[in-house]
Amino acid sequence: MTVPSPPVPASRIGAIDALRGLVMLLMLVDHVRETFFLHAQVRDPMDLAVTAPDLVITRLTSHLCAPVFLLLTGLSGSLYAGKHGTRAASRFLLTRGLFLVLLEVTLVNLAWTAKLLPPVLYLQVIWAIGLSMIALAGLLWLPRRALIAVALLIMLGHNLLDGIVLAPGQAGYALWSILHQRGLLDLPWGVARTSYPVLPWIGVAAAGYALGPWFSLDPDARCRRLLALGAAALAGFLVLRGLNGYGDPVPWHAGPTLGATILSFLNLTKYPPSADFLLLTLGLGLWLLALFEALPAGRLAWLRVFGGAPLFFYLVHLWMLRGLSTLAVALGLAGASGRVEASAAVQLWLIAALLGLPLAIACRWMVRLKRRGRHPVLSYL
Repeated sequence: MTVPSPPVPASRIGAIDALRGLVMLLMLVDHVRETFFLHAQVRDPMDLAVTAPDLVITRLTSHLCAPVFLLLTGLSGSLYAGKHGTRAASRFLLTRGLFLVLLEVTLVNLAWTAKLLPPVLYLQVIWAIGLSMIALAGLLWLPRRALIAVALLIMLGHNLLDGIVLAPGQAGYALWSILHQRGLLDLPWGVARTSYPVLPWIGVAAAGYALGPWFSLDPDARCRRLLALGAAALAGFLVLRGLNGYGDPVPWHAGPTLGATILSFLNLTKYPPSADFLLLTLGLGLWLLALFEALPAGRLAWLRVFGGAPLFFYLVHLWMLRGLSTLAVALGLAGASGRVEASAAVQLWLIAALLGLPLAIACRWMVRLKRRGRHPVLSYL
């Protein structure tokens, strides 16, 4: 059976790069926290009893990053299929996914741990994106309605699997740790931690691919559909979370203040992302995409710089943070672990803003290089 490719959009959609750039910057803020402010780490789910509200809110903004990026990954795959064909898109997703998995276990982990063979190898977001792309390389051959059904079933139904918890040594433990349960996998020199169980992210990537045909419509019609779908997702979140049953393994509780109650209501499970988590973040992401579609292109140019070279941004910002942490230790501004005391989360945002300028210069250079370059590896960055 031949699966028709999605129609080709008239031109590159700048709003996609802009939204991708926004979530990359939000990710930068969270990675500044993880790199420097080790005394203010938060658990998953966040412990509201011991975490300052400003840090909780900062952390909440970063929750948009992974789901929106995975949605846009699937959408970009669909646009690629519209231009090059389904077979070429499947091949591209497969090879790029394998490339990302390789990067996660090499350059990315080296940046985080400063060790070629760390005792704990963290399999995080780049790993999850890579495996999701590999899965999507096969799923995109489904008819669009079947793909939508699979995406919805995974995203909204995977919490039915929460009760399946396997112990090390049990049959299927390794596979289940990759798909749905955070776990530790034995390596010859240590262990690998599956920080991002991948099953729900596969559903998000598939949902993004299914959005592709909307981007052959005129912008007004596309915005109306994005707004309507975003509203449906947010309404579903409010209903499901309000019932305080299925949708997230961590219930919310009324707090001593309205603010505390709201934070508890929004304290959603990310590893793996619950149905409530995905409804909220993807609903907001769809609204932001519609907003960026409606804004003049000139206002989004600075965000498109970051979103035009996302993998390059990711790698450069990790190594920049690694270098700054090492420098802070050498200058006596931080302890051996890289810890810097902070009095408020606003310092995280200020540091991220300062890092944004050199990152913008580097990304602008890479975007220009990609436009005039012929080497196929550049398309991966």
